[in-house]
Amino acid sequence: MAGIYVYSDQSRITAELISFARQTGAAAFALCFSIEQAKAIKDFGADKVYVLQGGSPLVENYGRAVADFLKSQGADLFLVGATARGRDIASRVAGHSDCGMVSDVSSVSWTEGRVSCERLMYGGAVIQEELLSGFCVVSIPAGKFEAETGESSEIVVVEVEADNRVILVDTAPIVREGADLSAADKVICVGLGIEKEEDLQLAKDLADVLGAEIGCTRGISEERHWLPVEKYIGISGAAIKPQLYISMGVSGQVQHVVGIRESKIIVAVDTNEKAPIFRAADYGIVGDLYEIIPLLTRALKKDL
Repeated sequence: MAGIYVYSDQSRITAELISFARQTGAAAFALCFSIEQAKAIKDFGADKVYVLQGGSPLVENYGRAVADFLKSQGADLFLVGATARGRDIASRVAGHSDCGMVSDVSSVSWTEGRVSCERLMYGGAVIQEELLSGFCVVSIPAGKFEAETGESSEIVVVEVEADNRVILVDTAPIVREGADLSAADKVICVGLGIEKEEDLQLAKDLADVLGAEIGCTRGISEERHWLPVEKYIGISGAAIKPQLYISMGVSGQVQHVVGIRESKIIVAVDTNEKAPIFRAADYGIVGDLYEIIPLLTRALKKDL
């Protein structure tokens, strides 16, 4: 059946993609690979939820099966959440379908079989527009659309043939700390202006007062290893859109600003009045974060 088909291994992203598909006026169908996942996404308003079953627990083994299924249904568009697994299945489906694909878009629209996408290039310095016609695949990061609930969807099980050449050798759990930054309402971000690891307590004290999550620049997570990599905000890290973002000692290079550009209010604290972060900020304080942040924390404690 013609319409927009969506897939993500994360239910929250699936909900966002279904919401976009419904806004276009097209029929919206969700794909998944287990009954458990189907039950988790059945109340997001899709016209149907299809469970593709083929005897393999690995999504990576269903690239051709998904491509063949979408072709048999006359799908107009395949939207995939831009997670590690989503990007993998998206590229496989596009390859087997011999169709166009746009990855990690910042915006997308679909009208009468034509897809218009924007994606960031050259570290966010350039916005590239891509236009595609006919069936194509688009991968979309989390947080681009508002998730909604809807009527409970019919779950349809479809038997498919899996390609079992990908095997699972071993697994290792990822230990994550704190909430998902992309869903946070307030974020305190620390940059290389922080001199010592123990000084992160300044950010933690402010975050406790505001009920905020703590994020960081790439240098803090990947060079100094003071915070886990999932806390890194930027073009190759987390993209956030909180109501309030406060930076501490963040210079604001374009690679970082790309990840915060959808924040509603941006507050920057830095000693360098020419720091790029002030061009993106709604409010800027030129000063020593070691003086400003404790004063701000104490003031907020009194008011709150």
